[in-house]
Amino acid sequence: MFSKILSKNEDRKMPRMLLLLLLLVLALAMTQCTSSGGDDGDSDDAADTTETTDTADSGDTTEAADDTVTLAIEHFSVIEGTTWSGAHNRAGQRLADKYDNVEYVFREEVGPDVAVPYAEELIANGADIVIGNAEFMGLPLEEIADQYPDVYFGSIIASDLSTKRNFIRLFPRQYQALYLEGLIAGALTETGNIGIVSAFPSVQVIRRTNGFVLGVQDAAEMLGKDVNIYVKYAGDWFLPPEERGIAETLISEYNVDVITQQTDSGSPLDVAVEQGIWFVGKDMDIVGFYGWADTDTVAVSFDTRWEVLYDQMINEFMAGEQNPETVLYLGMESSITLADGTEVTTVDIMNDGKVGIDAISPAALPSIPQEIVDLVAQRREQMIAGEWDPFTDHAFISNGTGLELEGLPVPAAGEEVKPAGEVPTAEWLLSKFNFDLQGVTILE
Repeated sequence: MFSKILSKNEDRKMPRMLLLLLLLVLALAMTQCTSSGGDDGDSDDAADTTETTDTADSGDTTEAADDTVTLAIEHFSVIEGTTWSGAHNRAGQRLADKYDNVEYVFREEVGPDVAVPYAEELIANGADIVIGNAEFMGLPLEEIADQYPDVYFGSIIASDLSTKRNFIRLFPRQYQALYLEGLIAGALTETGNIGIVSAFPSVQVIRRTNGFVLGVQDAAEMLGKDVNIYVKYAGDWFLPPEERGIAETLISEYNVDVITQQTDSGSPLDVAVEQGIWFVGKDMDIVGFYGWADTDTVAVSFDTRWEVLYDQMINEFMAGEQNPETVLYLGMESSITLADGTEVTTVDIMNDGKVGIDAISPAALPSIPQEIVDLVAQRREQMIAGEWDPFTDHAFISNGTGLELEGLPVPAAGEEVKPAGEVPTAEWLLSKFNFDLQGVTILE
């Protein structure tokens, strides 16, 4: 366009003019760069500062993220109003309080069909340790353990003991505290009848019940009592109406004056309050932590500190352990110091914030002979020291009832399965203790 408009003379002048224009533009550009150099210098300094800060923050955040361990618990039930999931939830909170670099997250009411997708969602959001707090919904986590080799997975044990390098199975030796509860219950009963509202036959349930039974029987023998122990199953862990009905039946038809449970609702406790009989609690200090009833009804509870087991997993994870211990079965010999300096064992008897013999209800204490109180104190101290265990000390005589497992029938009534003084293996207790001990009546 320009060549058509410009004259030939002007066309010949073009190179000279272009040179002048280019020089002028260059000069202006140099001036602009120089004049704005101070501003850009400040701006660059600010940018550098921002970048440095961002980089430092980013570095700190990354480092913090690398150092942070996120514990994720999938609760099979709701948390509020339950002792089982309530104890797991409290454990997560206590560990987050204890460690500056531990975070706790959770999901409630997780069934086996959603355990895996929820776990993957939790992992995507930073979870390092994922727990299924019941076996039936924790076992599916094994399916994805290989896909997430840097994540620890955990599941509660009911009877299955399958593991992988990063799929950990765990359970506390609750039977130790249940034995102590049994001593107290056996001393308290005046009718000679003790009732247990239970969920359903399983190795986990049977094993815990047997710990309680041994305590009752030792107290009865020491005090020269004849004591009957009645067990009736509700069919599941959390069935409040059914649990209430069973508790009422045990009192009205079997004259029990001490009742406990292997279920999760508060219905059996409600019945004990209404009927004015003694109640023995499970999983948590229901008076001290939940304010359920008071020590006029609750003679004692056992308290489970899942944080002791989770703490071992967290410390192994922090240490970068690629082959953590895959079966954790800890008892009263193991403990943790909480953020407030309190040391708690894996399980213990507890009531209204007190532990040990101080946990025995002040209202119940006058009805318990001193020799039983002394024995509770002695056995507790011995178990904390790792010097005594009810399942080692006692013979296991089958009641002829229980749960037949594949390849493992229920031993005949009266059969001695384990002699007194023999130490049962953790594997056997966790997966093969499928029979009730002699002296229990299982109600239809």
